[in-house]
Amino acid sequence: MDSRAQSERQGDYETAASADDHLDVRVWLRLLTCTNMIEGAVRRNLRTDYEFTLPRFDLLAQLDRAEAGLTMGELSRRLMVSNGNVTGLIDRLVGEGLVARKPAPEDRRAQLVTLTPAGRKVFDAMWPEHQRWINSLLEGLDRAETKALFALLGKLKKSLSAGGTGAQLRQGER
Repeated sequence: MDSRAQSERQGDYETAASADDHLDVRVWLRLLTCTNMIEGAVRRNLRTDYEFTLPRFDLLAQLDRAEAGLTMGELSRRLMVSNGNVTGLIDRLVGEGLVARKPAPEDRRAQLVTLTPAGRKVFDAMWPEHQRWINSLLEGLDRAETKALFALLGKLKKSLSAGGTGAQLRQGER
């Protein structure tokens, strides 16, 4: 396997970029690479330290933020995955006693999912470590740099939300 293919396989898409590529493309590849590197480290740490997966952790984190629970549909939207993926995760977590599901009071067809006391205990044990991992991964930036990066990424997110999605290119407007 050549070094470019190996770098892409490891999530370092930026290595595939050249100085001839447009700056916008290089920025996008750098964002993708940083995301993959952070996510990979968090996945490894969850697996090694807790025998837990990132999707399961993310689902518990969403439920931790919603005391009253969330419907399956809302969990799908927040996690940005299909209803089928959420259903499979919930089934396994219910089986382990980490979450409970019951009919939603306002719509008996919908399922409301909540953390159980056991689920809260598991999440509460992982959360501080997760925070420590993220802090460690970002330690190359001082506080001012972290705030500036956060602000710039917020500006990018706002631009993308306002329609900077490339749709105009697909429609031949450029």
